[in-house]
Order: sequence, then structure tokens, then C-alpha cells
Amino acid sequence: MKDIAVIILTYNEEQHIKRCIESVMCFSEEILVVDSFSTDSTVQISEQLGAKVVQHSFVNQAQQLNWFLEAYDINSQWILRLDADEIIMPELSKTIECQIAKFSPSISGATINRRIYFQGQWIRYGGVYPIPVLRLWKNKRAICEDRWMDEHMIVDGEIVNLEGDLSDINLNNLTWWINKHNNYASREAIEVLLANEKIPESSCTLQLDSVAARKRWIKEVIYSKIPTGIRALLYFIYRYFLRFGFLDGSKGAVFHILQGFWYRFLVDQKVKEVQRLMRNDGAKLEDIVRKEFSIDINKLTDDSL
Repeated sequence: MKDIAVIILTYNEEQHIKRCIESVMCFSEEILVVDSFSTDSTVQISEQLGAKVVQHSFVNQAQQLNWFLEAYDINSQWILRLDADEIIMPELSKTIECQIAKFSPSISGATINRRIYFQGQWIRYGGVYPIPVLRLWKNKRAICEDRWMDEHMIVDGEIVNLEGDLSDINLNNLTWWINKHNNYASREAIEVLLANEKIPESSCTLQLDSVAARKRWIKEVIYSKIPTGIRALLYFIYRYFLRFGFLDGSKGAVFHILQGFWYRFLVDQKVKEVQRLMRNDGAKLEDIVRKEFSIDINKLTDDSL
């Protein structure tokens, strides 16, 4: 019996959305596309494939997902969330079909191993695979952390890991990838700055899955204490040499340099820039962020469909 709703957040994903939806058709009861007013054919393709499309202005991933979970009446017992450029691999599809009905009542969530592809190549080393991500949870038993970046689902109940992978295979070019990560760096810089100002990130008291909690602890307790001038370099050395990232070859070298060094270095420099502007201008954090990043950190989403 199908009892899974799939939620896909989209904006201008016409080259990915068909592939994504087709990968979940065999086990999903509902396919729900939450679109941020795409200007391409994302909505039309989704509807042609039988998905229900709801449009809502985007602020960040966490707010978009939490808004939908609260505003929309989902009938299925279980919810699976995907990005439009992700697909469920056949082995994982079979696992979901066979195992979810056998879960004990105490299980409220499941982590799934994510593969990352870069320029068409699966990145296997550098600690990048497998990355367990909590994407499947029982309806009404989970919420997304209210964060600008690095948000995770937190659940009320036990968590298991499913056999099989979901694959992140984005088909856009390198310029798009760099622009995307530049935007991510701005959002992660906001998280660092909010933490420095002791502004709470979330009022939720539920627990992260163990892998996410461990990574968060390492970032906040160890990585954040290393001087900003060298920590991005040390992290790259750890990934590329100690975790054998060099085995990913030439495309892997580009990925590890950009994602393991350049991105982390960029976050640090954005934090420093905002702090310098706050000192020089005597301005508040939210005013500098709005001016420099065009992001309103106080903005809330609309409450209506």
C-alpha cells in the first residue's frame, strides 16, 4: 500500500523536475511540488506528471518547508523530501517499498545516503560519501530547523538508516554552481553572525539525527575555534589527503578545492566583511545583511496558500 507523500521544493527546475518525479512514482501516494513562482516550464511539467503544485514566495529552505507542512493537509502517513535535482536510485526505491510498512511504531524518521555528482562524476572520497541525510519522516512527527543554512529535520522518535542512495545530480554549468555556493556562503555567514550575537536559531527542542548532531558539534566546537586564516586550508588538507579526496581524479580535485576550501574561506571572509562594516558604520547586523546580501533576516513567510 502506498502511503508516502513526496515534497519537492522548486524554482526554475525544468531540466531536473521530470527526472526527479519519475524516480518516486512507483512508491508515492502524493507528489507535492512547492514552487517559488518559476518562470520556466517547471510547473507545467510537474502538473503533466500528476504532481500537485502549490506556489509560495521563497525566503529560505527551512521556512518554505515548514510553511508547507503546517499549511497543507498531507494525507499520507510518511513524508519524503527531495530537491528537484535529486533522484531516488532503484535500490533505495525498492527498500522504501518493502521496508516502510515493517517499521516499528517507535520509528519516526529515516536517514538516506546521498551521493553527490560534480560535472557528471560521482564524488566518492574526501568524506563526501556516504552522507546520511534525514529525508523520510512520519507525518506530524518532524520539523525543519529554523536556520538560514545547514538546516536539518528534527524528529520526535527513533531514527533508522535505509539501504540505497539518493543521488544529487545537478546538470547546470560551473558558473551556476559557483553562483549558488556564493549565495550559500552568504546564508552560512548569517548563521555564524547570528550565533556570535547569541540570537537563538530555533525554538524546537527535538533532536537531530546522530550524524547531523556530530557534524554540528564538530563545526561549532572545534572548527569555529580555529583561526579563520587557516581553518579552510586545514579542512581542505583533511578532506583531500587524509580522507583520500585525491582519488576522485581531476574533476574531484576541482570539487574538493571549490567546495572544501574556496567555499569555507568565502564564508569566513563574508563574516569578516559584515563585522567590519558594523564597526565602521555603527549599523545593526540586520541592516548590513539587508544592504550587502539583499536578505532580510527578520522576514517571515506568508501564512496563506
